[in-house]
Amino acid sequence: GRIGPGWDVLGQRTSDEDYGAVLKRLKKRPLDYFKHSFYADTAAFTAEPATHAGMAFYDFDKIVFASDCPFDPEGGTMYIRETIRILDGLGLDKAKRAQLDHGNLEKLVGKTFPA
Repeated sequence: GRIGPGWDVLGQRTSDEDYGAVLKRLKKRPLDYFKHSFYADTAAFTAEPATHAGMAFYDFDKIVFASDCPFDPEGGTMYIRETIRILDGLGLDKAKRAQLDHGNLEKLVGKTFPA
């Protein structure tokens, strides 16, 4: 991808401040912080390729279920239904699916939700 090399030269192509000193203090590439430190969700406006790309990029334990509800033509039901359909097509085992549906969020917020 292009985002990693772009972040590797952070601030070097702008006319204001050069962030080169910041980059030198980082222990990892900016892309690695983004990939391993941030949480992502499954809300992709039912774009199946985007869901697959996100699942391939982010650490699985940092992905949480989301659906963009209620912002769809049906007032919420379409994005929920289609996101679930896309996730069903991933072929995850029961434990992984539970982790995606609620386990990762529970870990993030420190609370258990009823199944």
